Amino acid sequence: MNTEPPASPALTPSSEGAPGSHKAHAFLRRLASSLILWTAVLLALFSRHPTVAQWVFLAIMIVLATAGLMEFYGLARKRGLPCFPGCGLAGGLLLMVGTFLHCTGQLGIHGSPARVNDFETSFLIVFVLGLAVRLLLAGPTGQGIPALAVSLLGLMYVPWLLNFIQKIHFFPGIEGLGKYYVLYFLVVTKLSDTGAYVVGSLCGRHKLAPRLSPGKTWEGLVGALGLSTAASLSLAALLGNRLPGMQPVHALILGLVLGAGAVVGDLIESLLKREAGVKDSGRWFPGIGGLLDLLDSLLFNAPLMYLYLRHVLTRP
Repeated sequence: MNTEPPASPALTPSSEGAPGSHKAHAFLRRLASSLILWTAVLLALFSRHPTVAQWVFLAIMIVLATAGLMEFYGLARKRGLPCFPGCGLAGGLLLMVGTFLHCTGQLGIHGSPARVNDFETSFLIVFVLGLAVRLLLAGPTGQGIPALAVSLLGLMYVPWLLNFIQKIHFFPGIEGLGKYYVLYFLVVTKLSDTGAYVVGSLCGRHKLAPRLSPGKTWEGLVGALGLSTAASLSLAALLGNRLPGMQPVHALILGLVLGAGAVVGDLIESLLKREAGVKDSGRWFPGIGGLLDLLDSLLFNAPLMYLYLRHVLTRP
């Protein structure tokens, strides 16, 4: 049995509080890292070759989920919390691949959002039972409940939430157009992060959550909501019929929801990192830190985007 901790990001850069020139340099490195990664994801997503569009996209999602989950369990280890990282990583891989096979109809049961949701529910039941057996094999340690809780939370916080991007991409009934909703969701969410960073750096005065992340400000929150809403309305007008069901009122609502969700997701990871006593969840990306520092807002927003797509935008 191993031990592990949680993590936390910011509405302002990892070099928050540095002089202006250093802040600008950190922002450019942060922006470059984000652009490189998400450009690779979108190139795979919009490739004209089916193999690339599906399998390379899945491979990228698996890499993100695996690396993010390793960081989560690493944070737990720093916090002194027990867990079963091997079970979590194996479960995350199976969950991502299983969802992909269901969404793409390769198991012959594609056609309704409920199908893949039933699969994920069944998978989580089996995963919990498997963790219980793993705990039984480990014997009495005095930390069985924390080990089960942290292992399950890791699976649900990273691979399961990230999986909603796959379910948006392959959403039934709008075949071939789900990728535009993935594009929309990524751009709006990441521009919320950018708006928070830029406005917070330039004119942030009032602390939003000083105990969690001293660099985050209410001015940054306004910047996040403003830029995410502007991006949402612009993309809705630009993409038009490629975003089925999207009306200006939905673009306005989603801009505000995803903008606020990005801030909340950022604060959640900030709390996890503060609990673990670290500044960044990892060192994968210059100016950002680890995968969780990059994914925090997306993990929170992906299920929100999926739920709005399923229950509002594509409602009969």
